[in-house]
Amino acid sequence: MASERVELAKHCSSRNWSKAIRVLDSLLAKQCSILDICNRAFCYNQLELHKHAIKDCDKALQLDSSAIQAYLLKGRALLALGRKQEAVVVFEQGYNIALQQTADVKQLLELDELLNTTRREIDVVTVNHHHATETTRKEAPVGSCATEESDEKIDNHDTAVSESGACSNGNTHESSSRGLGEQSKINSVFKESGGASNGLAYKEKENVKSGSQINGSSSRPCNGSDLHHDLSETSDRLGDLSVIGNKLSHKSGSISKLSLKTEARCGVSDETKINKKSTIARISETHSISVDFRLSRGIAQVNEGNYMKAISIFDKVLKEEPTYPEALIGRGTAYAFQRELENAIDDFTKAIQANPAAGEAWKRRGQARAALGEFAEAVEDLTRALELEPKSPDILHERGIINFRSKDFTAAVKDLSICLKQETDNKSAYTYLGLAFASLGEYTKAEEAHLKSIQLDSNYLEAWLHLAQFYQELADHSKALECIDQVLQVDNRVWKAYHLRGLVFQGLGEHRKAIQELSIGLSIESSIECLYLRGSCHHAVGEYREAVKDYDATVDVELDAVEKFVLQCLAFYQKELALYTASKVSSEFFCFDIDGDIDPMFKEYWCKRLHPKDVCEKVYRQPPLRESLKKGKLKKQDLAITKPKANLLRFTDLIGKKIQYHCPGFLPNRRQHRMAGLAVLEIAQKISKAWRIEWRNSNKGTAKNGKKNRRRERINMLSQNRGGAGCSTSSSSETSTGYASLEDRSSGRSMLSWQEVYSPAVRWRQISEPCDPVVWVNKLSEEFNSGFGSHTPMVLGQAKVIRYFPNYERTLNLAKTIIKEKLCVRSKADKVIDLSKDDKIEEIMRAETCEELHKIVGEDFWVATWCHSTASEGKRLEGTRITCIKKPGSLGYDFAIRTPCTPARWSDFDEEMTSAWEALCNAYCGESYGSTDLDALETVRDAILRMTYYWYNFMPLARGTAVTGFVVLLGLLLAANMEFTESIPKGLQIDWEAILSVEPGSFVGSVKSWLYPSLKINTSWRDHPEVSSAFSTTGSVVAALSSYSD
Repeated sequence: MASERVELAKHCSSRNWSKAIRVLDSLLAKQCSILDICNRAFCYNQLELHKHAIKDCDKALQLDSSAIQAYLLKGRALLALGRKQEAVVVFEQGYNIALQQTADVKQLLELDELLNTTRREIDVVTVNHHHATETTRKEAPVGSCATEESDEKIDNHDTAVSESGACSNGNTHESSSRGLGEQSKINSVFKESGGASNGLAYKEKENVKSGSQINGSSSRPCNGSDLHHDLSETSDRLGDLSVIGNKLSHKSGSISKLSLKTEARCGVSDETKINKKSTIARISETHSISVDFRLSRGIAQVNEGNYMKAISIFDKVLKEEPTYPEALIGRGTAYAFQRELENAIDDFTKAIQANPAAGEAWKRRGQARAALGEFAEAVEDLTRALELEPKSPDILHERGIINFRSKDFTAAVKDLSICLKQETDNKSAYTYLGLAFASLGEYTKAEEAHLKSIQLDSNYLEAWLHLAQFYQELADHSKALECIDQVLQVDNRVWKAYHLRGLVFQGLGEHRKAIQELSIGLSIESSIECLYLRGSCHHAVGEYREAVKDYDATVDVELDAVEKFVLQCLAFYQKELALYTASKVSSEFFCFDIDGDIDPMFKEYWCKRLHPKDVCEKVYRQPPLRESLKKGKLKKQDLAITKPKANLLRFTDLIGKKIQYHCPGFLPNRRQHRMAGLAVLEIAQKISKAWRIEWRNSNKGTAKNGKKNRRRERINMLSQNRGGAGCSTSSSSETSTGYASLEDRSSGRSMLSWQEVYSPAVRWRQISEPCDPVVWVNKLSEEFNSGFGSHTPMVLGQAKVIRYFPNYERTLNLAKTIIKEKLCVRSKADKVIDLSKDDKIEEIMRAETCEELHKIVGEDFWVATWCHSTASEGKRLEGTRITCIKKPGSLGYDFAIRTPCTPARWSDFDEEMTSAWEALCNAYCGESYGSTDLDALETVRDAILRMTYYWYNFMPLARGTAVTGFVVLLGLLLAANMEFTESIPKGLQIDWEAILSVEPGSFVGSVKSWLYPSLKINTSWRDHPEVSSAFSTTGSVVAALSSYSD
């Protein structure tokens, strides 16, 4: 201990403050002393690491609120940062305590002088700047603590460094060295689709330019020539690392110019700069450049963005002292900014080996590891840094953000909450706390945290963007758009605001508005997100030339993050589909047949978002756009919305709105509403025509033969569905049958298959949002045999999926009920796991979460629901699979429903759907045909619901089963002259009602309670023109979906 005190005295005498800090670190690691904490704060101030000094002072004051020296040091640090009002408060607190103690008159007088001086400076802010700086010079230099008379006292056994006397006199230079990081912050961008937290997370884009406005406050211009003279708060530059995906970079503009915070760069008086300039000049002339000064030059080069120059300077220092920790940290930071992350980690590691107590090295290595996606290792490093600096709000903040990015939302909430107890004004921490709460399903707390961040800074763009995304995910589009407006009022050059607004408009079905917003965003920055989304919007509204151009540009973008590669994959697939659709614009809409015309491998890779390499090599590519447009030349009259068409659209829009789920996460999409309305009417017209022919044939006494013909047709359908690669031909009757041919079939029979009933709804869903992979699963011939199907998560790790989590408790209870009956579950490898012993069933029935259930079972598992067959009495069909899979570490569990469609399962449900469709036809085409008596049509309604029940449990589409099922339900009701006039009840998702019911009767009973009272007889729908005639071509359908009267 004594030797370390001697070493400390030596370093302080030679003004080697960085080495002095290292000695103090070692002393404090052994014994926490208020005196040593203050000594270290003094050294930090000498290195102009004022925020570090403030933290040490706060730590000292936590231990002893009457530590006068801590008030002095903290006040001086605040003055150096230009935070004079805060400095006054601190000096006043210290002065009042000094008055009570009156033990040290010198400190009392010093506080009094500082307090009066600072107050005067505040009072003369509006006076001539030169006069203000002269006053500052005469009264007391800010941040240098230099006096004419040295009053430094250093005792070998108990060193005390006095703020007022430990600097230099007129004959020596003051050190202008700085350390490497006041406050490192890691910010991230987050979007998951298909679960997302889902999400899209935004980072504020800061434009820090000379004389520009930053968050609404103007900064005094400071040019680059000041860089070597204005050396305040370097750590803000080096500390502000940003991790975007797997890229480590600095916040835009925040490092290349020494001005992340206005007061840090321009808050030092001109006189102070002059003094520093002359001091540096003297050193250069005498060639006596200290190590600390070299470090400071290296840091300045990093801040200018001259990373190679910085590395060269640090190399020289390290050549003399290869294990000098500060130089290693500095060079490592420069490497990190050049994205040489491995080299950066190597340097930080060496710094740690040289000085295991170097918290900054642990912290920076954690940042670099996070940038590489090594989140677990990053958290370990930051945890070690936190041990060296307990409860450090900076480190807690950083670790909280990394925990958020690694999807450990519970840990993120804990870290950020502790951080905010100490730094109640940390707006970034509040923002990420809001993101973490939202992921955990704590939506009220999430909103409060976001609003608190904005309350702290109403111009904080990142907070507004995150809040906008939060509201968008909740499907509160009005509030989302209001937040985006706030962003653009602060800075109308934030491209991410236009991208987010484009996402909202696309979600609302306003694709043309989305294109306008995205085009503005792209005029600011050519981002892959805007390019891809604009391409998909052009695609949807039939602007195929522009769509192909944007898709090509998306594929050509040089990526800065690995996770964006999926957009390039999707752009490849969607370009092919755009070319295919362009070639069909003048063809009859029923000829638009993705399932029949597109190669099964292409569809499989598209659904799975796989790399298109194999597709490029093995699958037929669409012809170029010029050929596609020639093949599908559109006539102007196809795009015209005539008065009869407009009347038709008004009627179908009213019907289409009935499909809306009134649940969190479901935006009201007018394009989808129009799609649904047109599909409902088309199906009603098609089914009505088929039933009329069936009824006529029944009256001729041919019902028996008709039934045999239907069964024969079903057998033919089954053989086509099981045709492997051959099933992808466009001649399959279920996907290409023309409606006009219904009455021309052999023997006058007109009976449709159940797939022909649903195919129009599927086709409309495919064309309405062409970027959604809505395809029949049995047309994925290769994957069909391995059981590819839908996957709907309720919980993803720790995140609650906003749309589907409301069904979590019911699904969990159903899983427990099934396990109790079967006494077993199945493992990931499809092995039986016996649960009949050791009272496991009793434990399972007591489980309240999927986590508890998984722990009892002991491994990942799934259990299948069942559906009681109506076609074959006593038979059970496999419904959906409830799966529970543990994530690595403490990242939670995936709890989801999966519906694999294997050939055997398809055959079972095909038979069930055929039987249900036949039962419906028999119910309506007998005595009930043409009835306008709701009571007489009850059997028909029940038959429609039973068929819908099996459709939802079947899940025969890769996506879109829910909406197509309800569209067909409404179409069948309308065909029987029954119109649904109300809305689906709030909080209810009809597909989940079917999935969670093992008996069709229970589903029918549940739905009829709200559906039947909302039905009324309507025959006027028959007066409208046929949809298939009014919008006969693919081009006219696209035009109808893309044209609105307002």
